Amino acid sequence: MSDLIEQENTVGTVHDINEHRPGDGPSPLSLVKPTDDQTPAPTAAPAAPVVPLWVRSGRAVRTAVTHERTLTAGRLAVRHGMYVVGGTRIVTRRAWDGRSAARYERMIRTAEAAGQPEIAAEWEERGRAFRAARHQRRMDLLGAPVRIAKGAAVGTALTGGGLLGLGIAMAVSTGDVADVGVPIMGFIDLVAWAVAVATVVWGPLVTIGPWLGLLALWGVGRQRQAAPQWALPANARSTDGAPITPSVVVTAMRDLGIAALRKAVKEMGDAGASMLGPIRIAGCGVEVDVTLPSGVSTDEVQSRRRKLAENLARHEHEVFVTIPQAARTVRLWIADSGALDEPIGPSPLVTDPETSADLYNGRAPWGQDLRGDAAALSLLQRHLLITGLSNQGKTASLRALALWLALDTSIEFRVADLKGVGDWRMFDGLATTLIQGPTDEHVRDATHMLEEAVDEMESRLVALEKSGATDGVTRDMARTDPRFRPLVLIVDEAQVAFMCPARTESVSEEGKVTLGAPYGGTKATSRYFRAVRKIHNQGRAVNVVLWQGTQDPTNENLPKLVREGAHIRASLVVGTEEQARMALGDKAVNGGAAPHKLRQGLDKGTVVVAGDGVKLAPGQASITIRTHFIDGTNAAEIADRAKTRRADVTTRTDATPDTPADPLADIAHVVGDTARMVTQEVLQRLAERDPGQYREWKFSDLRSALEPFGAAPYKSDGRMVVGRDRVAQALSERGQNPGTGAAA
Repeated sequence: MSDLIEQENTVGTVHDINEHRPGDGPSPLSLVKPTDDQTPAPTAAPAAPVVPLWVRSGRAVRTAVTHERTLTAGRLAVRHGMYVVGGTRIVTRRAWDGRSAARYERMIRTAEAAGQPEIAAEWEERGRAFRAARHQRRMDLLGAPVRIAKGAAVGTALTGGGLLGLGIAMAVSTGDVADVGVPIMGFIDLVAWAVAVATVVWGPLVTIGPWLGLLALWGVGRQRQAAPQWALPANARSTDGAPITPSVVVTAMRDLGIAALRKAVKEMGDAGASMLGPIRIAGCGVEVDVTLPSGVSTDEVQSRRRKLAENLARHEHEVFVTIPQAARTVRLWIADSGALDEPIGPSPLVTDPETSADLYNGRAPWGQDLRGDAAALSLLQRHLLITGLSNQGKTASLRALALWLALDTSIEFRVADLKGVGDWRMFDGLATTLIQGPTDEHVRDATHMLEEAVDEMESRLVALEKSGATDGVTRDMARTDPRFRPLVLIVDEAQVAFMCPARTESVSEEGKVTLGAPYGGTKATSRYFRAVRKIHNQGRAVNVVLWQGTQDPTNENLPKLVREGAHIRASLVVGTEEQARMALGDKAVNGGAAPHKLRQGLDKGTVVVAGDGVKLAPGQASITIRTHFIDGTNAAEIADRAKTRRADVTTRTDATPDTPADPLADIAHVVGDTARMVTQEVLQRLAERDPGQYREWKFSDLRSALEPFGAAPYKSDGRMVVGRDRVAQALSERGQNPGTGAAA
């Protein structure tokens, strides 16, 4: 005991913890003061707060429950359990349908709801035959016991008699009378063995039988995927590309979140089948008309397009909702999953070098509609407007129409490309005016181009009145009279013109510069705006039409009067529904047109078209077209083909020529190697070469230009012609006498 006390005294002295005062250094964590030959005890970390057991238990339970393995196991258990439940339901329904007339009643209701009385009558006759056969079977069951007893007695007698006869034959053969009973005893032994085998097998069969039944029900449920979607495997939960059936459409409509629609479907005896028209194959998808019940408007369905698409296992851009002619009806076009992401074929302009065009009788191949049918536009005397966000294919779509029209040699083009990156360069040699650039100077030239066209339009109106024509400008007039040849004005990136701040400048005699009317703007003082409005008002009557392409439409860069002056209005993807209404008009958007629902970057070249010039189904306000893409190389090749069919065209790069015309040289150029050319053809080719100078020329103007040089037209074979040799000689003589030039 004394040894223990001595050891304790050598360990150290006990101190009171209260002896430590603030400022004396770190607080001691031990009550033992070390001796000189001992190292100080290390400082311990503060103890962590104690977490209650119930909190730790809750966290553990939550972690275990939400673990992926637990969720997978839960889905597995629910899935296979529901396979059994669903299989039981399916087998029970099949048995009930086989034993009752429920199937026939169901088919009769569906046929009546679909308005098919002849099919309903056919199913009613089948149901009557089924009931008659069932009644006969039940009546037969009443006499079955008597027949079974008689059959058993007869069978026993025949079997016993047969065995006895066999035994007698054996006894006769062997000479032993005891053999008479051998067959009967053998049969009795066989029955005894059968009973013994059945006794052995019956026990396991009774044990295994229910499990075999459950396995069969599980197999039926698994085959039909009779489990909740969340419990199915990942590959089975994906419904992309699921076929569109009447039940799928009705379920999708029912689950749109419209209370009146859901209630009406539940109350329909045919489970909503009466709402649907036939489901028709339509290109790369299907089309179906849905007649809405009373109290449900078409606007409510249109506004839920995204939800409807998801209910149909499709993306939003794969479902289009339009309003057909029938009242209270929506037309659904549902694409095959992924079909709209596949490119369409090349343009016929690229694949067929022999393609020709006729403005009066033909249609421009522009692409394919959603059904996969070729979509073509009639461009005769129709102003056109195409708009959309930047870099979505606007210029390519507009240029594709112009390239087709260029193959009609009677068409004159005047083009102003206010982007100026070479998208329209291939029209050099096709267009009589080609302005390329985004500056204020280019906008001035584009404005002058339209104002010059306005002057020409007004002179055409006067000429048309004097001609006495009663049917406007006919095809024959457009082909034979240079004054009425179709004139197509194209302004790409027209928003640059409307937003241009430049103003007209005038200089007084004193050298003072005065600013006049603005070139751009949306008011009546804008020179560009006024020219556009004048052409829209009267141009088409005399074959002068205006095509405009513009970006991101707003009231500032595309005035309302300009938008509404176009006969054909097309829109690529735009940002908002308000912009869609600006591009296509309220009627088209209310009827289902939705360019704001297109996918930016993914739906390049897809346009929604409204207005005149495109074939629409009755009651349809718009059509969606996936346009053919013609790249720059192919566009240049098509333009070259068009140039070979035309006389040489001198292309001006601004709206006013810098040098005076040289009629004699121009006449020599258009006559070319032809020995004698009819004067009417000379006038036509001159108008193609320089419309501004020669469009209004008549026979007298041609004679006045040639007579001073001794090359006047003369009659040959009863027709007035211009001789190549005479014109060439006149040019040669003029070269020796420079005093007679263009001014002469």
